[in-house]
Amino acid sequence: MKLVTKEEDRFLWLLKRIIHISLKILGILMVVVIISGVVDVAWTIYLRFAAEPRFILTMGDILATFGAFMVVLIAIEIFQNIILYLRDDVIHVKIVLATALMAIARKVIILDYDELEPMYILATGVVLLATGITYYVVYKLPDKEQIESAENTEESF
Repeated sequence: MKLVTKEEDRFLWLLKRIIHISLKILGILMVVVIISGVVDVAWTIYLRFAAEPRFILTMGDILATFGAFMVVLIAIEIFQNIILYLRDDVIHVKIVLATALMAIARKVIILDYDELEPMYILATGVVLLATGITYYVVYKLPDKEQIESAENTEESF
């Protein structure tokens, strides 16, 4: 994205400043969400261990705990997206796709397959597969630095 200076276009510069400040506020709020999520994970584990029979986790307890962990990890990924956008002013597609994959993986982990329609499970699988393929394709695309490095190598010969 082209950087706009205050002298070139005051209106666009003002809009960019508002977005930049909004992203900083979102970053602060995301830290609050992450800390709250960690406290929630700790509380969930405490409640599971404190319930009778003590210190024994059922499969449902484990899945609930995994779900709570995954939510915190997804929040951390979103926080990283915000920080990278603040730093580079570009949306990093790889990280956004990685966040989407993690969110879909969380959904797959916590699904109750006994209570879902087969079509819902199939649709979730299709979304997971499509996102995975998209991530693979984007991951395999060369970065600008790799292209420039290859061009510089060819020029040196």
